[in-house]
Amino acid sequence: MLTADHLSRTFGTRLAVDDVSFQVAPGETYGLLGPNGAGKTTTIRLVCGLLSADGGTVTVAGMPVSMVARKAKVHIGYVPQDVSLYPDLTARENLSFFGRLYRLRGATLRRRVDEVLDLIDLTDRGEDRVESYSGGMRRRLNIGASLLHRPRLLVLDEPTVGVDPQSRHAILESIRTLGSTGLSVVYTTHYMEEAERLCDRIGIIDQGRLIAEGTRRELVAQVGGRDRITLSADGSLPAFAQACRSLEGIERVDVADSTVHLLAVDGRSRLPQVLETATRTGTSVRSVEVDEPDLEAVFLHLTGTALRE
Repeated sequence: MLTADHLSRTFGTRLAVDDVSFQVAPGETYGLLGPNGAGKTTTIRLVCGLLSADGGTVTVAGMPVSMVARKAKVHIGYVPQDVSLYPDLTARENLSFFGRLYRLRGATLRRRVDEVLDLIDLTDRGEDRVESYSGGMRRRLNIGASLLHRPRLLVLDEPTVGVDPQSRHAILESIRTLGSTGLSVVYTTHYMEEAERLCDRIGIIDQGRLIAEGTRRELVAQVGGRDRITLSADGSLPAFAQACRSLEGIERVDVADSTVHLLAVDGRSRLPQVLETATRTGTSVRSVEVDEPDLEAVFLHLTGTALRE
C-alpha cells in the first residue's frame, strides 16, 4: 500500500530525514517509534505529499506521491499532531465541511457524517460545538475527519499527545478497530507501549535515520533479549528447577523461597513444557508471569541512550 524509498530532507544545514525507506502492506499497522526531534513528523509529511523531498520517492496504492499529485492523495487520510478543527462549529458541521473538501455532497455526505460520528462514538455530541469538547474528544473528531472519504491508508502523527488516560485508551482502541478492518495505518509515537500495543511492525527512528525495523519479537531478538518466567509454586522446587535446566530454550533457573525464576528464549512458547515438568516433579504452580524485553531496551542498545521525549 505504501512504499517510501530512500527519503531525505534537509532544513538549512540540518538533515532531518536521512535515507529512510520502509513499506506498509495492505491491512498492516506500521509504527514509527522515536523521540521528539527524531524526524517522524517530517517523514510523515513527505509520505503524505505535504512536503517535498530532497531525494527519494513515495508511492501509495502504486501511484507516486508529491506535493502536486492528487490521485494518490485521494487514498490517504492524514491526522496531524495538532488538532485541525473549527472550535466554533459543531462536530457535525466540522465533518460536513471537511467532507465537502473531499467532494462529498448531499445524501452521501450526510450518511458518511453519521457513520463517522458513530465510529468515533460522538453521535450524542454531534450537535455540540467543538469548543465544549475535552481534548480526547477533539482528538477523536480529528481522526474522524480523516476517515470521511474512506481512505486506504491512514496516517496518524502522535494522536494521543496531551490527552487523559481514559481518552488515550479510547483512541488506541479506535485505531486498533480500524486496523482490523483492512485499513493500512502508519502511526508515529514516542510511547513504546503504544507501538507495542498497536503495531504489526515497528520502525525505530532516531536523528533522521531508520535504525531498526521488524516485529516486536524480531527487534528484541536483535539485541539478544531473553524472557523472564517467574513461577510461584509449592513442592519439590529444587527437583523442578533441575528438571527445567534440561529443557530446550531454558538458559538459567534460580530458586528463591517459594519462587522459581527462569531465563528463556521465547518464554511463552516454553510454558507448556515448563508446566508439564512441574506436574511431573510433583510441583504445584500457583501463578506464572512472563516478562519480555521491551522496545526501550532495544532503543538503548542501538543508540546508547534511553528513549527520550
